Amino acid sequence: MTTGSLTMQQKRPEISARTAGHGLPQLGFGLGLRPQYYPDILDGDPPVDWFEAITENYLVAGGPPLRQLDRIAERWPVVLHGVSLSIGGSDTLDRDYLAQVKNLADRVKPQWISDHLCWSRHNGVQLHDLLPLPFNEETLRHVAARVRQVQDTLGRRFLLENVSSYVEWQSSTMTEWEFLSALAEEADCLLLLDVNNVYVSAHNHGSDADVFLAGIPASRVAQIHLAGHSNEGDLIIDTHDAPIVDPVFALYGRAIRRFGPVSTMIERDDNFPPFGELLAELDRVRQVAAMALRQAAA
Repeated sequence: MTTGSLTMQQKRPEISARTAGHGLPQLGFGLGLRPQYYPDILDGDPPVDWFEAITENYLVAGGPPLRQLDRIAERWPVVLHGVSLSIGGSDTLDRDYLAQVKNLADRVKPQWISDHLCWSRHNGVQLHDLLPLPFNEETLRHVAARVRQVQDTLGRRFLLENVSSYVEWQSSTMTEWEFLSALAEEADCLLLLDVNNVYVSAHNHGSDADVFLAGIPASRVAQIHLAGHSNEGDLIIDTHDAPIVDPVFALYGRAIRRFGPVSTMIERDDNFPPFGELLAELDRVRQVAAMALRQAAA
């Protein structure tokens, strides 16, 4: 199968050969895979390096969505990003769900698999929110053990994403960045740094986003998320329904100066713009990253 002037065999080894210190490939600049854009992606050759698929959308035995994912995975690197693992919850990890994720990974061969550092299930009821955890030693031991279980089941290292938050636990004894750093070390997992979530949470809690970045170990950051949000004044809500704002682009540039050329993608989940507008936004991400790398090298 061809993709423009490059064959699949030519394109994917070139990308996969560029690996970072954690051993995962540096994929370049990608987009969240959304059904609204299937025709734009499959009927053309868009300048997108990779796609991130929402895991739960493809945990089926067959059907059109899975066939579309198969076609895209033949032409581009893909990663899987889950939203329902509830890694920090008190319910037992769902082994049936993990088996389905492993089967999907065996089928589409993702570059990596990720989910969120949160809890989203209680007493068997799956919630529709990614709820924050108390950052303390008890939670650290609980989550680290569950991450190791997930990695053993999937047979690969796992990425965890920092979530946006609107409340904090009084029982926390460490900062979010201290917790993430300790968890990555304890469980030997990697991190998906959501720069927009860093910005949102810093605004909501009156903390310093740059201190957050400085507290994260560079060797553990394997992916970056960017997205838009809704600003309600005193509260910012992570909605993924608007363009990335200038302060988040600026924070992203500082993240790239610290962490290097990390695989970066845009999430868009509502108010979908024409695909060309999303590609233009992705091009700006490339420009910000390139400028940041030049500044870091100066």
